[in-house]
Amino acid sequence: MTFSDDDRARLGLRESATFDRTVIAAIQRAAETGVYDIRGWGAKRPLPHFDDLLFLGASMSRYPLEGYREKCGTDVVLGDRFATYPLHLRTPVTIAGMSFGALSGRAKEALGRGASEVGTSTTTGDGGMTPEERGQSKHLVYQYLPSRYGMNPDDLRKADAIEVVLGQGAKPGGGGMLLGQKISERVAGMRTLPRGIDQRSASRHPDWTGPDDLTIKIAELREITDWEKPVYVKVGATRTYYDVKLACHAGADVVVVDGMQGGTAATQEVFIEHVGIPTLAAIPQAVQALSELGLHRKVQLVVSGGIRTGADVAKAMALGADAVAIGTAALIALGDNDPRHAADYEKLGSAAGFYDDFQDGKDPAGISTQDPELAARFDPVEGGRRLANFLRVMTMEAQTIARACGKAHLRHLEPEDLVAVSIEAAAMARVPLAGTSWIPGLTNGGAF
Repeated sequence: MTFSDDDRARLGLRESATFDRTVIAAIQRAAETGVYDIRGWGAKRPLPHFDDLLFLGASMSRYPLEGYREKCGTDVVLGDRFATYPLHLRTPVTIAGMSFGALSGRAKEALGRGASEVGTSTTTGDGGMTPEERGQSKHLVYQYLPSRYGMNPDDLRKADAIEVVLGQGAKPGGGGMLLGQKISERVAGMRTLPRGIDQRSASRHPDWTGPDDLTIKIAELREITDWEKPVYVKVGATRTYYDVKLACHAGADVVVVDGMQGGTAATQEVFIEHVGIPTLAAIPQAVQALSELGLHRKVQLVVSGGIRTGADVAKAMALGADAVAIGTAALIALGDNDPRHAADYEKLGSAAGFYDDFQDGKDPAGISTQDPELAARFDPVEGGRRLANFLRVMTMEAQTIARACGKAHLRHLEPEDLVAVSIEAAAMARVPLAGTSWIPGLTNGGAF
């Protein structure tokens, strides 16, 4: 007999907040297998996030812009500190790095198609550049990672920008994983790996031991590309204030800060849920670091980690970001976790909306797989169309909010436009608690 929740309540059975069913299942699984749990996606625990912030729309004391009649700009320039050819994007919503290996070649093609259609950039991820993505991407950022998998100076020159990855939000301080079932012949060839053998990327770059070496590396990359390409530095959100300052001193054109809600193809769950800080807490630290150096808006700040809607975009920009990057949301837009694959997900012991076993390579949507039969299910043209639609909607949502705040460009949004609905969010975002002038830890203000 299986008890329902109502049956348990009638019997007076009470679930432990510390040892709930999820924790008990994790202990039982670990005891049975002796192996830690690996999964994809990002942190699933509740964290202060953009939903804990609200915009103060205009009424009397502020003057709103009129609907669709008055323009609200969305363009952004990334990388004009030193590079000869910075990226000129039509929307501040970019596509984060997701590797070929983690994703199928068709999925990478779709990301390029969708991003190009709306005038934004996509990013290679670990493992090198694929012809599918380069061929369909108007603006392609090449990730330079500790693994050096697929690293090719010729591909650096083919890219439109280079992103030096020092950390990732889901696993700062930890290397990546690509399990053997996804190391196909093509992936193995690109990464110079044995086929079918688990791959674990290094957690730090092999040719430097500190910030001074990053300065040297950035100079090398500039020489390779004749100072034409912007150089980004990506950090996982931890000691954000110091990391951003060091990245700027090393010569970064753009700094990317990835909060712990950021997704991953595969890593230990203990990393995903217990390492790093929320995106909301990281943005003000990054902005403070840039401002103290006199580089805010001169070195652009790109924020990633849990960006889902145009409201999230607008809030990140109001807090001081110049652009955002999306990963998990982009995969969902392509068709991942779609209800039309519900029966296939159930066969894998999961469900549409819950599938996070990206490391297994059995994705029924044909997106996070190297299985030829599964990958063939995915139409990159249709996937690109869906992604472009999603990016347009996000951009229009952000514009709608900006106009309501009286702003003629998304970059004009500012912290003064925001309040928080929880003490934690107010403290992290450094904006007042709604209905007060109190910013926990910064002011002693009371109710208005």
